[in-house]
Amino acid sequence: MKTVTTIAVAIVGVIHVAIAMVEMFFWETPFIYERLGFTPDIAHQVAPIVNNAGLYNAFMAAGLLWGAFNQNRSIRLFFLVCVIVAGLYGAVTLKPTTLVLQTLPATIALILVWQAHSQFKL
Repeated sequence: MKTVTTIAVAIVGVIHVAIAMVEMFFWETPFIYERLGFTPDIAHQVAPIVNNAGLYNAFMAAGLLWGAFNQNRSIRLFFLVCVIVAGLYGAVTLKPTTLVLQTLPATIALILVWQAHSQFKL
């Protein structure tokens, strides 16, 4: 269970590495902004905001990977809950697909972290 939990938290971290990379370095690529319904002009105008969001996602990724590999339950719980809240907010304010991309994997990982901790106490 410990290995599965570590892998699940690490996967959520890697997802956020990918999100950060896209937002920070590839946002103005037509393949990216067109999938989200932006024109080239609007994509260019919002690029600084998206780049900044990418930095925040990089911090989330760092925290998730830190929690995954040091086995600290509190760190794992904190960053997974942050991702779940961000995914819910993104689903309401941006696109519902953030539920699948962010919220679902983080929720699964959170359940695994919770179960792993409960097993050790029995």
